[in-house]
Amino acid sequence: MKKFACLCALAFSINTACAATPLDISIAQLQHEWANANYQIPEKNREDALKKIVDEAHQVTAANPGRAEPLIWEGIITSTLAKYQSIFSAGGTAKAARDLLLAAEKIDPNALDGSALTSLGSLYYKVPSFGSFGDHKKAREYLERSLKISPNGIDQNYFYADFLLEEGEYARAIEYFKKALNAPARPGREDADAGRRADINAGIKKAEKKL
Repeated sequence: MKKFACLCALAFSINTACAATPLDISIAQLQHEWANANYQIPEKNREDALKKIVDEAHQVTAANPGRAEPLIWEGIITSTLAKYQSIFSAGGTAKAARDLLLAAEKIDPNALDGSALTSLGSLYYKVPSFGSFGDHKKAREYLERSLKISPNGIDQNYFYADFLLEEGEYARAIEYFKKALNAPARPGREDADAGRRADINAGIKKAEKKL
């Protein structure tokens, strides 16, 4: 019961009756495991940790057919895994992440504040040209769509800023990095917010050096 109550708090920071569903609780647990693997543990251990979380996420997706949210988180965790894999494995993993996110988009592009669109946009500009990747026009379209859904979101503004940095639009990149830095805190996502703010500050420094 104690663990259940904690996970309810992580899911929604509810102070009275816990209204979180089993899916909400599973998503909250995946979010925290992902944040720990991506930001806290030593980089040399991240691939193995993320493989384990991908398996957990797949179980949540299988238990909740027709829901966009678990597909989004399985896609996010899978795409993060690709970042830490060798070039021989990363391409296939990135394609698997894309397919999960496209499936989520088809169900509900607005789910989790447009996170499927944000993650698809990041894949299309971050992943080298494996098959249909490396498409910066598609990346911009997805990222701008996600910003329309969540104009003040930390991730939506961060990834758009990072994309603009890569495109050489340094002044605009700084504008969106700063918007991301001032985004409202996400209750229960303090670990992810702290890691993302470190990413944002690094991005600002990189963009300022280019001006």
